[in-house]
Amino acid sequence: MSYTIRAQQAVLPGHEAPVPATIVVKAGKIASVVEGEASGDAAGEVVDIGAGRVLVPGLIDSHVHLNQPGRTAWEGFATGTAAALAGGVTTLIDMPLNSIPPTTTVANLGEKRQAATATGVRCDVGFWGGIIPGNAGDLKPLLAAGAKGFKCFLIESGVDEFPCVGEADLIAACDALQGTNALVMFHAELERVPGSHSHAQPEAYATFLASRPPQLELDALSLILSLARRYPSLRFHIVHLSAADALAPIRAARAGTDGGAPVANLTVETCFHYLTLAAEGVPDNATSYKCCPPIRPEANRQLLREAVIDGTIDYVVSDHSPCTPELKKGDFMSAWGGVSGLGFGLPLLWTEFGREVPLPRVVGWLSAAQAAQVGLAGTKGEIRPGADADFAVFDPDASVEVTQADLLFRNKQSAYIGKTLRGRVDRTYLRGEAVWDADDAAGSLAAETRGQLL
Repeated sequence: MSYTIRAQQAVLPGHEAPVPATIVVKAGKIASVVEGEASGDAAGEVVDIGAGRVLVPGLIDSHVHLNQPGRTAWEGFATGTAAALAGGVTTLIDMPLNSIPPTTTVANLGEKRQAATATGVRCDVGFWGGIIPGNAGDLKPLLAAGAKGFKCFLIESGVDEFPCVGEADLIAACDALQGTNALVMFHAELERVPGSHSHAQPEAYATFLASRPPQLELDALSLILSLARRYPSLRFHIVHLSAADALAPIRAARAGTDGGAPVANLTVETCFHYLTLAAEGVPDNATSYKCCPPIRPEANRQLLREAVIDGTIDYVVSDHSPCTPELKKGDFMSAWGGVSGLGFGLPLLWTEFGREVPLPRVVGWLSAAQAAQVGLAGTKGEIRPGADADFAVFDPDASVEVTQADLLFRNKQSAYIGKTLRGRVDRTYLRGEAVWDADDAAGSLAAETRGQLL
């Protein structure tokens, strides 16, 4: 199938603002991109994006917990990937824990792939592997089997089948991965001296916040930086950074002004909720806001915003970590931790940054930067010849209040319900095929299983 897209505004590589463009799609790939009003020869049907809409590359979310198999009641391939499409996300990378079994061996990865194939996926899905005590010998085989990299916890994960690792485990893992350029990712909280946290007033968010202080992230960072310097042939990554106190030492390590060699092999992500929510706005027992590490105060949020803008933080993810409604009942000290936000990234960040940051930069945090991280540069995350024809049509001026009916993921709970966002994804295309239309009340497009396993 060949057709032509004409866009008055398109987000193209190398441009600080959307530009007019004509894009020819052939056999699911971008065959050509010509800039300028009504430029380029048309092939087949012509699809006009229309005034006021912007054509952006299909987005990527490299931090999603789909939980299938084993905890499909929390989330699953069908519902999670449908929710992704509704937000213009055409590629997501699934985290190795919360499914049973976790993705810590090649056999376990095979079980996950079988479950995804049996259920069907709406968008493209890749998989992270996991590092747990004793599985260093499984890591290179996992990499060869297609794992995009490896996640570990420096503090207990909350699920028994994915225990945290210590320094000796990490050295064994890094030794096993030497020479592979593998990505090692850290849930970067480390409790060097386990504390006795007060559970007084467990309904108050301040009680939970005090139990996960910034020092846990700083202690974890110290270990991560030592590993990054010891293993320069590997890549290291901090997932869901929440503590702004860590920004100065990250900048110093990269510059080599902290007394050590410059660290060039460290990347950092943060999440939608750390950039758009603040501790002061969390009501009592509003456990939809609970996550680890926690949403911190407004002053911290402002510093994280600045770090995204100045590039200290490389990109932004959802860390969509859902559970059943029963596990969210109770108070902040007993409820499961995790914010559900898959598919809301572009409107959330456009609402937060759009008046000071051009749209291509915001889109880049959600696409090209993550494609490069997971080995998909040139194939995903940009509108350029040779890439997959993955697109989203974005209305940057729409105003939308998030309701429970807008949540396409399995369990209809989210800290974003009731919030008014600027911008809406009107349509999504995967390898040239329309897979989401915001005006399709029946959701028939998003129900098709056109996604592939990466």
